[in-house]
Parts: sequence; structure tokens; C-alpha cells
Amino acid sequence: MAAKLERVFGTEKPVIAMAHFPPLPGTPQYDAEEGMRGIRQRVEADVKALVDGGVDAIMFCNEGDRPYTLKASLEGVAAMSSVIGQLLPLPVPFGVDYLWDPKAALAIAVANGGAFVREVLTGAYDSDMGLWVPDAPDVLRYRRYISGDGVMLMFNITPEYASPLGTRTAEQVALSVATSSIPDVLLVSGPRAGAEVEVTIVKRVKEAVGERIPVMVNTGVRAENVAAILEVADGVIVGTSLKVDGYTWNRVDPRRVSEFMKAVRTVRGR
Repeated sequence: MAAKLERVFGTEKPVIAMAHFPPLPGTPQYDAEEGMRGIRQRVEADVKALVDGGVDAIMFCNEGDRPYTLKASLEGVAAMSSVIGQLLPLPVPFGVDYLWDPKAALAIAVANGGAFVREVLTGAYDSDMGLWVPDAPDVLRYRRYISGDGVMLMFNITPEYASPLGTRTAEQVALSVATSSIPDVLLVSGPRAGAEVEVTIVKRVKEAVGERIPVMVNTGVRAENVAAILEVADGVIVGTSLKVDGYTWNRVDPRRVSEFMKAVRTVRGR
């Protein structure tokens, strides 16, 4: 299990940091005056701050595209892929998350050499986007179709902005998904971006799936709690707490990145 993550990220307990895109063309808050040049400059600056701060990987995400959609637009995929391509090569592995279209994320990752994708791929949910019914079989077949088998799929099994339609616990879902849907990694999230996850839930998910599949925490990780989380989880994805004032849509704060990675190195050195 740990070896799977180390092959991709080059370390145990990897830290994947979010590079959030400002609103893309065609979305309600897109800044036409700044245009694509402004988007590229913003993302480039955030990536530099994250890499300089010592994170293990970057995850590109169209976080600014509120309200989110379950079907990506052509202009959104083109814009995001174009910017990522202009920033390559990167000194760390990178992945893609397109809110909330797994095929779009896979297509962008494969086109640019991404190592992983994060998406909601299983279950059925009452969500802010309406009824949300992902289709893991279709997505995994699409990955094979576009020769993306080398792209790691991270399954978010407790998605933000949504409630499951059903009564299964997170650990019951985790074991079922591990058995039926061929995940590479399982992610445990809070109810929204930046919301903390109960460590006890992560522990139960880990116990349910055993050593077969890595389990990472997807939201709410901060310098103050990352040590406790990494005692249980196999790695973390972090975005909000690395931003100026801890606000999701602000720029990356280099000081916060430095403090966060200092706390992580303390855990790894034990």
C-alpha cells in the first residue's frame, strides 16, 4: 500500500497541495479583462509558492468555477489544459480535479502527463448540483480507452457539498468500493472545502480496507492537526489552509506552506 504512493510521490505520507484555478471562460465569475493570461499568472504564482515550500505534488482544480457542474464544458477543459501545459515541466508530480466531471479530469491528465486524478466516482447523492449519480464503470472504461491506465484514480467516497442517499457508514462504503470498483486510493472528506474530517472516521475506513488500498484525508488539514491526521492517514490533500487568511479562493500564502510542511517533516522524522 505505502509502496504504491511512494512510487508516484517519492515519499511516504505524501502532501498533495491544491493549485486552484480562478474562474474559467464561460463561468459566472470569469474575469474577461484579465483573461487567460491572468489565469495563467495566478496559477503559476501559486504553484511556485507551493513547490518552493516543499510540497510533494500539485493538484490542479477549477475551484473558481462556482456554481459547479456535473458536466464539463469544452471551453473549460481547453482552458485548463492549456494553462497546465504552459506550466510544464514541474519538479513534482501533478494531478487534475475537474469539479465534477471525472472524464474531463482524466482527459486533461492524460493530455499533459498527469499522474493522478481526484473525483467522486461511486454512490448516489443529494447535492448542491442536484441529484448526483457518478458512474465508475464508465469512467474506468474511458481511462482504458484513452490509454490512461497509468493515471492513478483517487476515489472521494465522502464528497463535499453532498449527502449520500443511503444509510451505509463511511467504512461500509469504503469496503464495498474497494471490492467492486478498483480504486487506487480512497479519500475521506468533510462536508465542504476546508472542513475538518473526524480522525475516528479515517481510522474506521483504514481498518475496513486494511492494507489493500491507501486512505488519504481530502479536506480540513492544517498545520495544527496534520500530525494527528498523518498518524492514521496515508497522506493528505491540502488547499484552504495554505491560502492567505485560510480562505479557499485567496492566493497561496508561502508562510502557511512553510509552517505546514515543517509540521509534516516532524511526523516523517519520527
